[in-house]
Amino acid sequence: MAAVTAAVETHRAIEAVWRIESARLIAGLARMMRDVGAAEELAQDALVAALEQWPESGVPDNPGAWLMAVAKRRAIDQFRRQERLERKVEEIGRDLETQVEPEPELDDIGDDLLRLVFTSCHPVLSTEARVALTLRLLGGLTTDEIARAFLVPEPTVAQRIVRAKKTLAKKKVPFEVPQGAELSERLASVLEVVYLIFNEGYSATAGDDWMRPELCAEALRLSRVLAQLAPKEPEVHGLVALLEIQASRARARTGPDGEPILLLDQDRGRWDRLLIRRGLAALERAEALTDSLGPYALQAAIVACHARARTAQETDWSRIATLYGELNEVNPSPIVELNRAVAVSMADGPAAGLALVDRLAGEPALAKYHLLPSVRGDLLAKLGRHAEACEEFTSAAGLTRNERERTLLLERAERAAEKAGLSAPGG
Repeated sequence: MAAVTAAVETHRAIEAVWRIESARLIAGLARMMRDVGAAEELAQDALVAALEQWPESGVPDNPGAWLMAVAKRRAIDQFRRQERLERKVEEIGRDLETQVEPEPELDDIGDDLLRLVFTSCHPVLSTEARVALTLRLLGGLTTDEIARAFLVPEPTVAQRIVRAKKTLAKKKVPFEVPQGAELSERLASVLEVVYLIFNEGYSATAGDDWMRPELCAEALRLSRVLAQLAPKEPEVHGLVALLEIQASRARARTGPDGEPILLLDQDRGRWDRLLIRRGLAALERAEALTDSLGPYALQAAIVACHARARTAQETDWSRIATLYGELNEVNPSPIVELNRAVAVSMADGPAAGLALVDRLAGEPALAKYHLLPSVRGDLLAKLGRHAEACEEFTSAAGLTRNERERTLLLERAERAAEKAGLSAPGG
Protein backbone atom coordinates (compact mmCIF):
# COMPACT_ATOMS: atom_id res chain seq x y z
CA MET A 1 0.00 0.00 0.00
CA ALA A 2 2.84 2.38 0.90
CA ALA A 3 4.52 1.62 -2.41
CA VAL A 4 1.34 2.41 -4.32
CA THR A 5 0.93 5.68 -2.44
CA ALA A 6 4.53 6.63 -3.16
CA ALA A 7 4.08 5.85 -6.86
CA VAL A 8 0.94 8.00 -7.03
CA GLU A 9 2.74 10.88 -5.31
CA THR A 10 5.67 10.56 -7.71
CA HIS A 11 3.36 10.67 -10.73
CA ARG A 12 1.67 13.77 -9.31
CA ALA A 13 5.10 15.33 -8.84
CA ILE A 14 6.00 14.51 -12.44
CA GLU A 15 2.75 16.12 -13.67
CA ALA A 16 3.52 19.25 -11.66
CA VAL A 17 7.09 19.40 -12.96
CA TRP A 18 5.86 18.97 -16.52
CA ARG A 19 3.40 21.84 -16.17
CA ILE A 20 6.20 24.09 -14.93
CA GLU A 21 9.07 22.96 -17.12
CA SER A 22 7.56 21.79 -20.42
CA ALA A 23 7.42 25.18 -22.15
CA ARG A 24 11.00 26.06 -21.24
CA LEU A 25 12.14 22.58 -22.18
CA ILE A 26 10.48 22.69 -25.61
CA ALA A 27 11.68 26.26 -26.19
CA GLY A 28 15.31 25.35 -25.44
CA LEU A 29 15.14 22.26 -27.65
CA ALA A 30 13.45 24.15 -30.48
CA ARG A 31 16.30 26.65 -30.54
CA MET A 32 18.76 23.80 -31.03
CA MET A 33 16.68 21.67 -33.38
CA ARG A 34 15.09 24.56 -35.33
CA ASP A 35 11.98 22.39 -35.48
CA VAL A 36 9.11 22.78 -33.01
CA GLY A 37 7.69 19.35 -33.80
CA ALA A 38 11.01 17.61 -33.22
CA ALA A 39 11.51 19.60 -30.03
CA GLU A 40 8.17 18.50 -28.61
CA GLU A 41 8.87 14.86 -29.47
CA LEU A 42 12.19 15.02 -27.65
CA ALA A 43 10.51 16.65 -24.65
CA GLN A 44 7.89 13.89 -24.63
CA ASP A 45 10.67 11.28 -24.76
CA ALA A 46 12.22 12.89 -21.70
CA LEU A 47 8.85 12.83 -19.93
CA VAL A 48 8.48 9.12 -20.68
CA ALA A 49 11.96 8.55 -19.25
CA ALA A 50 10.96 10.41 -16.09
CA LEU A 51 7.81 8.31 -15.75
CA GLU A 52 9.93 5.17 -16.06
CA GLN A 53 12.83 6.16 -13.79
CA TRP A 54 11.64 8.59 -11.14
CA PRO A 55 9.29 6.16 -9.36
CA GLU A 56 12.42 4.09 -8.66
CA SER A 57 15.11 6.76 -8.27
CA GLY A 58 12.98 9.59 -6.89
CA VAL A 59 12.45 13.08 -8.28
CA PRO A 60 15.88 14.70 -8.88
CA ASP A 61 16.87 17.94 -7.16
CA ASN A 62 16.80 19.79 -10.47
CA PRO A 63 14.05 18.07 -12.49
CA GLY A 64 14.08 20.63 -15.31
CA ALA A 65 17.80 20.15 -15.94
CA TRP A 66 17.35 16.35 -15.74
CA LEU A 67 14.66 16.46 -18.42
CA MET A 68 16.79 18.74 -20.63
CA ALA A 69 19.79 16.47 -20.27
CA VAL A 70 17.79 13.41 -21.32
CA ALA A 71 16.22 15.27 -24.23
CA LYS A 72 19.63 16.46 -25.43
CA ARG A 73 20.97 12.94 -25.31
CA ARG A 74 18.06 11.80 -27.49
CA ALA A 75 18.81 14.69 -29.85
CA ILE A 76 22.42 13.52 -30.16
CA ASP A 77 21.21 10.03 -30.98
CA GLN A 78 18.98 11.46 -33.70
CA PHE A 79 21.78 13.50 -35.22
CA ARG A 80 24.05 10.49 -35.21
CA ARG A 81 21.42 8.27 -36.82
CA GLN A 82 20.82 10.89 -39.46
CA GLU A 83 24.54 11.45 -39.93
CA ARG A 84 24.30 15.12 -39.19
CA LEU A 85 27.36 17.29 -38.82
CA GLU A 86 29.70 16.21 -36.04
CA ARG A 87 30.01 19.85 -35.05
CA LYS A 88 26.31 19.91 -34.20
CA VAL A 89 26.64 16.78 -32.11
CA GLU A 90 29.54 18.27 -30.19
CA GLU A 91 27.65 21.54 -29.67
CA ILE A 92 24.62 19.85 -28.13
CA GLY A 93 26.60 17.19 -26.30
CA ARG A 94 28.95 19.59 -24.54
CA ASP A 95 28.80 19.45 -20.75
CA LEU A 96 26.58 16.36 -20.73
CA GLU A 97 29.02 14.11 -18.89
CA THR A 98 26.75 14.27 -15.86
CA GLN A 99 23.01 13.81 -15.91
CA VAL A 100 22.23 17.17 -14.31
CA GLU A 101 23.59 20.24 -16.02
CA PRO A 102 23.92 23.84 -14.77
CA GLU A 103 20.85 26.05 -14.91
CA PRO A 104 20.68 28.07 -18.15
CA GLU A 105 20.87 31.83 -17.86
CA LEU A 106 17.54 33.52 -17.27
CA ASP A 107 18.02 35.65 -20.39
CA ASP A 108 18.47 32.48 -22.48
CA ILE A 109 15.28 30.99 -21.04
CA GLY A 110 13.35 34.20 -21.74
CA ASP A 111 14.65 34.47 -25.30
CA ASP A 112 13.79 30.84 -26.02
CA LEU A 113 10.29 31.17 -24.58
CA LEU A 114 9.67 34.33 -26.59
CA ARG A 115 10.81 32.56 -29.77
CA LEU A 116 8.44 29.69 -28.96
CA VAL A 117 5.54 32.09 -28.41
CA PHE A 118 6.04 33.76 -31.79
CA THR A 119 6.51 30.44 -33.54
CA SER A 120 3.38 28.86 -32.03
CA CYS A 121 1.33 31.92 -32.97
CA HIS A 122 2.75 32.40 -36.47
CA PRO A 123 0.18 33.85 -38.92
CA VAL A 124 0.92 31.05 -41.38
CA LEU A 125 -1.23 28.87 -39.10
CA SER A 126 -5.01 29.04 -38.80
CA THR A 127 -6.47 30.63 -35.69
CA GLU A 128 -7.63 27.24 -34.36
CA ALA A 129 -4.18 25.75 -34.95
CA ARG A 130 -2.44 28.64 -33.20
CA VAL A 131 -4.68 28.28 -30.16
CA ALA A 132 -4.23 24.50 -29.94
CA LEU A 133 -0.46 24.62 -30.46
CA THR A 134 -0.01 27.41 -27.92
CA LEU A 135 -1.98 25.56 -25.26
CA ARG A 136 -0.02 22.40 -26.03
CA LEU A 137 3.51 23.83 -26.15
CA LEU A 138 3.27 26.79 -23.78
CA GLY A 139 0.42 25.69 -21.55
CA GLY A 140 1.52 22.09 -21.20
CA LEU A 141 -2.07 20.91 -21.72
CA THR A 142 -2.71 17.47 -23.14
CA THR A 143 -4.66 16.98 -26.34
CA ASP A 144 -7.56 15.63 -24.30
CA GLU A 145 -7.56 18.68 -22.00
CA ILE A 146 -7.63 21.06 -24.96
CA ALA A 147 -10.44 19.09 -26.60
CA ARG A 148 -12.54 19.12 -23.43
CA ALA A 149 -11.94 22.83 -22.92
CA PHE A 150 -13.21 23.69 -26.40
CA LEU A 151 -15.84 20.95 -26.62
CA VAL A 152 -14.38 19.42 -29.78
CA PRO A 153 -13.36 15.79 -30.45
CA GLU A 154 -9.85 14.88 -29.32
CA PRO A 155 -8.85 13.61 -32.81
CA THR A 156 -9.75 17.06 -34.20
CA VAL A 157 -7.37 18.77 -31.80
CA ALA A 158 -4.67 16.18 -32.45
CA GLN A 159 -4.96 16.77 -36.20
CA ARG A 160 -4.74 20.53 -35.73
CA ILE A 161 -1.55 20.19 -33.72
CA VAL A 162 0.07 17.71 -36.12
CA ARG A 163 -0.82 19.84 -39.14
CA ALA A 164 0.42 22.98 -37.41
CA LYS A 165 3.84 21.45 -36.72
CA LYS A 166 4.05 20.13 -40.29
CA THR A 167 3.12 23.55 -41.67
CA LEU A 168 5.80 25.27 -39.59
CA ALA A 169 8.37 22.79 -40.89
CA LYS A 170 7.17 22.94 -44.51
CA LYS A 171 7.11 26.74 -44.55
CA LYS A 172 10.51 26.78 -42.81
CA VAL A 173 9.27 29.24 -40.22
CA PRO A 174 12.39 30.46 -38.40
CA PHE A 175 12.61 29.95 -34.66
CA GLU A 176 13.23 33.59 -33.83
CA VAL A 177 11.74 36.80 -32.49
CA PRO A 178 10.65 39.01 -35.42
CA GLN A 179 12.30 42.39 -35.78
CA GLY A 180 11.40 45.78 -37.19
CA ALA A 181 8.10 46.32 -38.94
CA GLU A 182 7.22 42.61 -38.77
CA LEU A 183 7.23 42.65 -34.96
CA SER A 184 4.01 44.64 -34.64
CA GLU A 185 2.03 42.32 -36.93
CA ARG A 186 3.39 39.16 -35.34
CA LEU A 187 2.82 40.47 -31.81
CA ALA A 188 -0.80 41.19 -32.72
CA SER A 189 -1.16 37.53 -33.71
CA VAL A 190 0.26 36.39 -30.37
CA LEU A 191 -2.02 38.67 -28.36
CA GLU A 192 -5.02 37.56 -30.39
CA VAL A 193 -4.40 33.93 -29.47
CA VAL A 194 -4.14 34.66 -25.75
CA TYR A 195 -7.24 36.86 -25.91
CA LEU A 196 -9.23 34.17 -27.74
CA ILE A 197 -8.25 31.58 -25.13
CA PHE A 198 -9.40 33.89 -22.33
CA ASN A 199 -12.65 34.80 -24.06
CA GLU A 200 -13.59 31.18 -24.61
CA GLY A 201 -13.10 30.61 -20.89
CA TYR A 202 -14.85 33.81 -19.83
CA SER A 203 -17.95 33.46 -22.02
CA ALA A 204 -18.07 29.97 -23.47
CA THR A 205 -19.48 29.96 -26.99
CA ALA A 206 -21.06 26.54 -26.59
CA GLY A 207 -21.87 23.85 -24.05
CA ASP A 208 -23.55 23.76 -20.67
CA ASP A 209 -21.22 26.05 -18.70
CA TRP A 210 -21.25 29.84 -18.68
CA MET A 211 -17.52 29.92 -17.90
CA ARG A 212 -14.50 27.61 -18.21
CA PRO A 213 -12.13 28.88 -15.50
CA GLU A 214 -9.20 26.69 -16.58
CA LEU A 215 -8.95 28.53 -19.91
CA CYS A 216 -9.16 31.93 -18.20
CA ALA A 217 -6.36 30.92 -15.83
CA GLU A 218 -4.17 29.66 -18.67
CA ALA A 219 -4.65 32.83 -20.72
CA LEU A 220 -3.92 34.98 -17.69
CA ARG A 221 -0.71 33.03 -17.03
CA LEU A 222 0.38 33.36 -20.65
CA SER A 223 -0.29 37.11 -20.65
CA ARG A 224 1.81 37.56 -17.52
CA VAL A 225 4.65 35.57 -19.08
CA LEU A 226 4.45 37.78 -22.18
CA ALA A 227 4.67 40.90 -20.03
CA GLN A 228 7.88 39.58 -18.49
CA LEU A 229 9.31 38.64 -21.88
CA ALA A 230 8.31 41.86 -23.67
CA PRO A 231 8.20 44.56 -20.95
CA LYS A 232 8.44 47.50 -23.37
CA GLU A 233 5.39 46.60 -25.47
CA PRO A 234 2.38 48.69 -24.33
CA GLU A 235 -0.22 46.37 -25.88
CA VAL A 236 1.15 43.42 -23.92
CA HIS A 237 0.52 45.32 -20.69
CA GLY A 238 -2.84 46.42 -22.07
CA LEU A 239 -3.82 42.79 -22.58
CA VAL A 240 -2.65 41.87 -19.08
CA ALA A 241 -4.71 44.73 -17.64
CA LEU A 242 -7.79 43.67 -19.60
CA LEU A 243 -7.56 40.02 -18.53
CA GLU A 244 -6.73 40.77 -14.88
CA ILE A 245 -9.72 43.08 -14.48
CA GLN A 246 -12.08 40.80 -16.40
CA ALA A 247 -10.94 37.81 -14.33
CA SER A 248 -11.59 39.77 -11.13
CA ARG A 249 -15.34 39.37 -11.72
CA ALA A 250 -15.28 35.58 -12.09
CA ARG A 251 -16.78 34.72 -8.68
CA ALA A 252 -19.63 37.18 -9.17
CA ARG A 253 -20.58 36.10 -12.71
CA THR A 254 -22.44 32.93 -11.76
CA GLY A 255 -25.06 32.03 -9.17
CA PRO A 256 -25.19 28.98 -6.86
CA ASP A 257 -26.37 26.70 -9.68
CA GLY A 258 -24.00 28.10 -12.29
CA GLU A 259 -26.57 30.45 -13.80
CA PRO A 260 -25.19 33.66 -15.38
CA ILE A 261 -25.31 36.95 -13.48
CA LEU A 262 -25.02 40.00 -15.73
CA LEU A 263 -22.56 42.81 -14.96
CA LEU A 264 -25.00 45.33 -13.50
CA ASP A 265 -26.57 42.68 -11.24
CA GLN A 266 -23.28 41.36 -9.81
CA ASP A 267 -22.29 41.65 -6.16
CA ARG A 268 -19.21 43.85 -6.47
CA GLY A 269 -18.11 42.77 -3.03
CA ARG A 270 -17.23 39.43 -4.65
CA TRP A 271 -14.92 41.02 -7.21
CA ASP A 272 -11.27 40.17 -6.59
CA ARG A 273 -9.65 43.44 -5.50
CA LEU A 274 -6.12 42.06 -5.85
CA LEU A 275 -6.70 41.25 -9.53
CA ILE A 276 -8.23 44.70 -10.03
CA ARG A 277 -5.17 46.38 -8.48
CA ARG A 278 -2.89 44.30 -10.66
CA GLY A 279 -4.94 45.17 -13.72
CA LEU A 280 -4.95 48.89 -13.00
CA ALA A 281 -1.18 48.79 -12.44
CA ALA A 282 -0.71 47.04 -15.80
CA LEU A 283 -2.89 49.68 -17.46
CA GLU A 284 -0.70 52.40 -15.97
CA ARG A 285 2.37 50.69 -17.43
CA ALA A 286 0.72 50.56 -20.85
CA GLU A 287 -0.23 54.24 -20.68
CA ALA A 288 3.31 55.20 -19.63
CA LEU A 289 4.79 53.48 -22.69
CA THR A 290 2.71 55.19 -25.40
CA ASP A 291 0.73 58.31 -26.22
CA SER A 292 -1.71 56.34 -28.36
CA LEU A 293 -3.39 53.35 -26.75
CA GLY A 294 -3.98 50.23 -28.83
CA PRO A 295 -7.13 48.08 -28.86
CA TYR A 296 -6.27 45.96 -25.81
CA ALA A 297 -5.25 48.94 -23.67
CA LEU A 298 -8.43 50.78 -24.71
CA GLN A 299 -10.54 47.77 -23.74
CA ALA A 300 -8.64 47.67 -20.45
CA ALA A 301 -9.46 51.33 -19.89
CA ILE A 302 -13.14 50.51 -20.45
CA VAL A 303 -13.24 47.65 -17.95
CA ALA A 304 -11.26 49.82 -15.55
CA CYS A 305 -14.22 52.23 -15.50
CA HIS A 306 -16.37 49.39 -14.19
CA ALA A 307 -13.71 48.28 -11.71
CA ARG A 308 -13.36 51.76 -10.21
CA ALA A 309 -17.13 52.17 -9.71
CA ARG A 310 -18.17 51.04 -6.22
CA THR A 311 -21.73 50.53 -7.44
CA ALA A 312 -23.30 50.06 -10.86
CA GLN A 313 -24.92 53.48 -10.52
CA GLU A 314 -21.53 55.18 -10.16
CA THR A 315 -20.24 53.83 -13.50
CA ASP A 316 -18.94 56.59 -15.81
CA TRP A 317 -20.91 55.55 -18.89
CA SER A 318 -20.07 58.72 -20.81
CA ARG A 319 -16.38 57.94 -20.46
CA ILE A 320 -17.02 54.35 -21.56
CA ALA A 321 -18.94 55.53 -24.63
CA THR A 322 -16.04 57.84 -25.53
CA LEU A 323 -13.52 55.02 -25.13
CA TYR A 324 -15.59 52.75 -27.36
CA GLY A 325 -15.56 55.51 -29.96
CA GLU A 326 -11.76 55.65 -29.76
CA LEU A 327 -11.59 51.86 -29.96
CA ASN A 328 -13.73 51.88 -33.11
CA GLU A 329 -11.30 54.32 -34.73
CA VAL A 330 -8.32 52.09 -33.90
CA ASN A 331 -10.07 48.79 -34.60
CA PRO A 332 -13.31 49.36 -36.57
CA SER A 333 -15.89 46.70 -35.80
CA PRO A 334 -19.70 46.47 -35.66
CA ILE A 335 -19.32 44.61 -32.35
CA VAL A 336 -17.47 47.61 -30.91
CA GLU A 337 -20.26 49.85 -32.20
CA LEU A 338 -22.83 47.59 -30.53
CA ASN A 339 -20.98 47.94 -27.24
CA ARG A 340 -20.82 51.71 -27.72
CA ALA A 341 -24.58 51.72 -28.25
CA VAL A 342 -25.03 50.01 -24.87
CA ALA A 343 -22.82 52.62 -23.19
CA VAL A 344 -24.71 55.44 -24.90
CA SER A 345 -28.02 53.94 -23.73
CA MET A 346 -26.75 53.96 -20.15
CA ALA A 347 -25.46 57.52 -20.43
CA ASP A 348 -28.21 59.14 -22.53
CA GLY A 349 -31.18 56.78 -22.25
CA PRO A 350 -32.43 53.64 -24.02
CA ALA A 351 -33.90 55.55 -26.98
CA ALA A 352 -30.48 56.97 -27.88
CA GLY A 353 -28.93 53.51 -27.63
CA LEU A 354 -31.69 51.89 -29.68
CA ALA A 355 -31.17 54.38 -32.50
CA LEU A 356 -27.53 53.27 -32.74
CA VAL A 357 -28.44 49.58 -32.51
CA ASP A 358 -31.00 49.89 -35.30
CA ARG A 359 -28.27 51.25 -37.60
CA LEU A 360 -26.42 47.96 -37.14
CA ALA A 361 -29.36 45.76 -38.13
CA GLY A 362 -28.09 45.23 -41.66
CA GLU A 363 -24.47 44.46 -40.75
CA PRO A 364 -23.55 41.06 -42.29
CA ALA A 365 -21.05 40.40 -39.48
CA LEU A 366 -23.87 40.59 -36.93
CA ALA A 367 -26.42 38.51 -38.84
CA LYS A 368 -26.00 35.52 -36.53
CA TYR A 369 -24.55 37.35 -33.54
CA HIS A 370 -26.92 36.65 -30.66
CA LEU A 371 -25.97 39.74 -28.68
CA LEU A 372 -27.48 42.06 -31.30
CA PRO A 373 -31.10 40.93 -30.65
CA SER A 374 -30.25 40.51 -26.97
CA VAL A 375 -29.16 44.14 -26.65
CA ARG A 376 -32.09 45.33 -28.75
CA GLY A 377 -34.48 43.33 -26.56
CA ASP A 378 -33.05 44.90 -23.43
CA LEU A 379 -33.46 48.43 -24.79
CA LEU A 380 -37.01 47.72 -26.02
CA ALA A 381 -37.92 46.36 -22.59
CA LYS A 382 -36.63 49.53 -20.94
CA LEU A 383 -38.78 51.55 -23.32
CA GLY A 384 -41.84 49.51 -22.36
CA ARG A 385 -42.10 47.82 -25.77
CA HIS A 386 -42.36 44.38 -24.20
CA ALA A 387 -43.90 42.43 -27.09
CA GLU A 388 -41.05 43.45 -29.38
CA ALA A 389 -38.55 42.75 -26.59
CA CYS A 390 -39.96 39.24 -26.23
CA GLU A 391 -39.37 38.57 -29.93
CA GLU A 392 -35.78 39.83 -29.73
CA PHE A 393 -34.91 37.74 -26.66
CA THR A 394 -36.44 34.67 -28.29
CA SER A 395 -34.41 35.32 -31.45
CA ALA A 396 -31.22 35.73 -29.40
CA ALA A 397 -31.90 32.46 -27.57
CA GLY A 398 -32.14 30.69 -30.91
CA LEU A 399 -28.74 32.01 -32.00
CA THR A 400 -26.59 31.23 -28.95
CA ARG A 401 -24.95 27.81 -28.59
CA ASN A 402 -24.40 28.18 -24.85
CA GLU A 403 -27.12 26.45 -22.82
CA ARG A 404 -26.78 28.73 -19.79
CA GLU A 405 -27.12 31.80 -21.94
CA ARG A 406 -30.07 30.32 -23.84
CA THR A 407 -31.87 29.69 -20.55
CA LEU A 408 -31.23 33.26 -19.40
CA LEU A 409 -32.53 34.72 -22.67
CA LEU A 410 -35.66 32.57 -22.64
CA GLU A 411 -36.37 33.65 -19.07
CA ARG A 412 -36.11 37.28 -20.16
CA ALA A 413 -38.41 36.53 -23.09
CA GLU A 414 -40.97 35.01 -20.70
CA ARG A 415 -40.87 38.06 -18.42
CA ALA A 416 -41.33 40.36 -21.41
CA ALA A 417 -44.22 38.20 -22.64
CA GLU A 418 -45.97 38.45 -19.26
CA LYS A 419 -45.65 42.24 -19.24
CA ALA A 420 -46.98 42.37 -22.79
CA GLY A 421 -49.91 40.14 -21.88
CA LEU A 422 -48.74 37.33 -24.15
CA SER A 423 -49.32 33.70 -23.20
CA ALA A 424 -45.84 32.56 -24.25
CA PRO A 425 -42.66 33.94 -25.91
CA GLY A 426 -43.44 34.72 -29.50
CA GLY A 427 -47.17 34.23 -28.88
